[in-house]
Amino acid sequence: MKNIRNFSIIAHIDHGKSTLADRMLEITNTIEKRKMKEQVLDRMELEREKGITIKMQPVRMLYKSGKDNIEYIFNLIDTPGHIDFSYEVSRALKAVDGTILLVDSTQGVQAQTLTTLRMAQAQGLEIIPVLSKIDSPYARIDDVKSEIMETLFCKEEDILEVSGKTGEGVKELLEMIIKKIPSPKDYSSSKNDAQALVFDFQYSNHRGVIVFVRIFGGEIKKNKVMSFKAVNKKFNSLEVGFFSPDMKEKESLASGEIGYIVTGIKEPGVASVGDTIVFHGSSTPALKGYQTPNPVVWASIFPESQNDFIILRQALNLLYLSDSSLSFSEESSGILGRGFRCGFLGMLHMEIIMERLKREFNQKLIITSPSITYEVENKKKEKKIIYSPSLFPEHGDILSVSEPWIDVDIITPSEYLSLILQLLHEHEGKITSTETFKDGRTIMKIDMPLRELMRNFFDELKRVSSGYASLSYNIKEMKDADVVKLDVLVAEEIVPAFSKVVSKRRVEEEAKEMVDKIYEHLPRQLFKTKIQAVAMGRIISSRTLSAMKKDVTGYLYGGDITRKMKLREKQKRGKKKLLERGKVNIPTKVFFEIMK
Repeated sequence: MKNIRNFSIIAHIDHGKSTLADRMLEITNTIEKRKMKEQVLDRMELEREKGITIKMQPVRMLYKSGKDNIEYIFNLIDTPGHIDFSYEVSRALKAVDGTILLVDSTQGVQAQTLTTLRMAQAQGLEIIPVLSKIDSPYARIDDVKSEIMETLFCKEEDILEVSGKTGEGVKELLEMIIKKIPSPKDYSSSKNDAQALVFDFQYSNHRGVIVFVRIFGGEIKKNKVMSFKAVNKKFNSLEVGFFSPDMKEKESLASGEIGYIVTGIKEPGVASVGDTIVFHGSSTPALKGYQTPNPVVWASIFPESQNDFIILRQALNLLYLSDSSLSFSEESSGILGRGFRCGFLGMLHMEIIMERLKREFNQKLIITSPSITYEVENKKKEKKIIYSPSLFPEHGDILSVSEPWIDVDIITPSEYLSLILQLLHEHEGKITSTETFKDGRTIMKIDMPLRELMRNFFDELKRVSSGYASLSYNIKEMKDADVVKLDVLVAEEIVPAFSKVVSKRRVEEEAKEMVDKIYEHLPRQLFKTKIQAVAMGRIISSRTLSAMKKDVTGYLYGGDITRKMKLREKQKRGKKKLLERGKVNIPTKVFFEIMK
């Protein structure tokens, strides 16, 4: 155990975590040179395409120290950098004893650097500050070092310099990991005990659920009867092993090691992140697990064809086995049929899940506008949690509405401050404090409704700051909300999929935008079709789509004009009847266009 080091790499997005992991794998000869490629630990096609890490990935490396000639086992967990996947980071940190805090020498300390650092400090982990991309001509080594010293209260000599691209400084970093990160401890009370914390899992059609574990005590061998502590479900450890980075079988996993256990369980809901695996029948206590992630964004998804509903349910169940932060429940809509109400950790998380459903399961989906959770008290003093805009009560029935607010950290070069202040005014953000770094950049702390963050705030911030500003946020308490429900009526019938909850001050703007979008994409019907946006009991915006016209007299040749007049009158009467009884079937592609 004294030769094991368990650590992770944490950083802001695009600060070079995966590239540094590549060099470590190369130097330790974990992967043959002919098999080496960029972002080798990013196994998903989407990760490689977008150039970001979405899933944490454990890997085991063997490194012979140049100082004492002893071979060490390094268990590294590479983590994502985007704010939406901070739950993945928190789970990875619980399974390690120390972490490398990576800061890009061209960009300096960013908002997500501070968030991940706070997580590591809360776990009491040993932190090694590292400056990356030192080979870049734009590197500001001295400035960024002083930022790290300010943030971490460390000395300049504690900060290492590396280049993930060239490999410079990586061997020195490996030696520092041996020196600074403590070896794991055995927490078991006797030799017959075993405790393993589940920090992730995946599903295999052939082998069932494969759990990723950190062994905190005892030893787990192949073909032993184990059980999940939370659900008291027993299973046989069909195979145990470690990641290199592919799965490699071994006879046992001992205390301090990170690896996997093949359970053979094929039913959902048994394995859960944060559960403890023990010997079946053992009284060994459970380890402290993880908090259940709370969804931030909600959206309804419906299959394009109702025949695919069961396939969509199976796809979501399989996705849940690789992403435990996804939540979903069945719902039905009069127009769109049966579907699912899904909860996500953010807009990027939602985008990734939708993309995976399309690619991995070949699903064609209709997605409603994303929304957040509201707490509504009606005039009967009943409080309800509302996840879907279509279930939001009518304006006259509401006594009060509360919505979640967030603490936002924005770090930006000072030249973009005035544009960002305008953006904050548009999105109801209130500045609570500001601080200036030595390099002139400003960190702003802001209070803001979560609803406004979902309204493209992140993209707008990147646009006004030319990509230089960075953002991170934490959800805090509920506050009173000045919001209303905006319904859309097509041919005087409400379309629940188009319903939204919007700020009262923006209701007219949102109503006009929605009506114009539907008017543009909805095909003409055989009768005049009214498109109306309704809020607070009145019509805010309205447009009428003219009816399709057919020349009913085209086939007539000669004769009296009254023949044509009779046919036109008959056509008018028919259209009047349609106007009273006609229903509009909105094509799926129209939903796609409007929900984009």
